[in-house]
Amino acid sequence: MSTLVSNGLVLFAGLLAAPSGTGSGPEVVHVNYQDDPRLIRLQAALSEIDSPLVDHAEDFLAAADRYALDWRLLPSISIIESGAGKAYKNNNIFGWDNCNKRFPTVRQGIHSVARQLSTSKYYRDKDLDAKLKMYNYRRDYRPKVKSVMRSLGPEIWN
Repeated sequence: MSTLVSNGLVLFAGLLAAPSGTGSGPEVVHVNYQDDPRLIRLQAALSEIDSPLVDHAEDFLAAADRYALDWRLLPSISIIESGAGKAYKNNNIFGWDNCNKRFPTVRQGIHSVARQLSTSKYYRDKDLDAKLKMYNYRRDYRPKVKSVMRSLGPEIWN
């Protein structure tokens, strides 16, 4: 009986930690961000610009942490591409695929774009400048996104 319970706990823990692999939903990382200075700063920044994405601040952090991205990248792209969620379609706050990509929810869009920026052959192993150049080749795009990133705060909080 204890082996069965023990194996069941390991299986259950593995299900919580492992990505679904189906692409049907966000890969949830269960972390308490409530005291995270990044969350506090991101919520404040999104509130300052009256963004409807304030409720997705934790989603931005969870996706960035899961896919080893700078925590400021995803919200900064959304600010440039959709006015921080003020103008978008298809739950696509990033303008992904010229706004043609449909996501079931904004949360799933955040996780899907994070996964692409981290693991797809077009983005993986690239530094920030190379990722942004691939994302949007316009010369003024990288400086715009990086300026928003700087306004959000430092990459690493001590």
